[in-house]
Amino acid sequence: MHIGVIGATGTIGGRVVGEALERGHRVTAFSRDATGPAREEKRTGITWTSLDVLDPDRVAAVLPGLDVLISGFQPGNAARDLADTLARSIADPTVYARVARTLIEALAGHPRTRLIVIGGAGSLETAPGVTLADSEELLLEGLDELGLPREYAAAVRGHRDALNVLRLSNRLWTYFSPAGEIFPGERTGRFRTDTDRMVVDAEGRSRISAEDAAVALLDEAELPRFVQRRFTVGY
Repeated sequence: MHIGVIGATGTIGGRVVGEALERGHRVTAFSRDATGPAREEKRTGITWTSLDVLDPDRVAAVLPGLDVLISGFQPGNAARDLADTLARSIADPTVYARVARTLIEALAGHPRTRLIVIGGAGSLETAPGVTLADSEELLLEGLDELGLPREYAAAVRGHRDALNVLRLSNRLWTYFSPAGEIFPGERTGRFRTDTDRMVVDAEGRSRISAEDAAVALLDEAELPRFVQRRFTVGY
C-alpha cells in the first residue's frame, strides 16, 4: 500500500512511518517543513513532502495514489517541544476540528482514500455514558495525574469536537483514540482493543507505548475493522 502520514516527525507519527516501512509499504511523510527530514532521510520507500494541513486544495493535491492517509496532526511537535505544543493547543483548541474539516473536504474528490485520524483519549467512556471531556471534575483530575496544565482541558474538548466532525461525514474515516497514557517504549504487539470504552489494566491505568499504537494503526490500515468508527487500544 501507499500510506501518507501527516505529522511524520511526531512521537506517534514517526513510529507509524517506521512501522509502515518495516511492513514493506510505500510512505509519503508529510511535515510543515520537510526540507530537513528529506535531506537526512536514509531509508528506502519513503518520500518527504511539506504540507499545510489547513489548506484543503494542497491536501487534495497530495492525495492521488494514496491508499490511506494517517493524520497525527498536532499544532506543534510534542516530540521536540512538549511545552510549545501544549501552549499552542491551549491557545487554539478549535484547530483540531478545523483540520478534520479540511481533511474531509479534501477527500471529496478521492472517496476511495481512507482517512485515519489520531486523536485524543478524553472522549472515551470511563463508565457507560461518562467521558472525561464531558466531566469537568474527572477531566481536571486526569490532567493532574498526567502532569498536564488544567488549561489543556480546552484542547481535550477540541479533540472531541474533531471526532464529532468526522461522525457527520460519509467518507472512509477512522478515529483512533490512544490510551490515556502514551509514551515512547517497547513494541510488544500485544494489547487490547475497544471502540468507545477506555481500555484499562488491572491497576485501572490506561496506557500504551507509541510503538504499539503504531502497530494498531498499521493493523487497521491493512485490515479495516473500524471504518466510520472510533477505536482505542491499551494494555
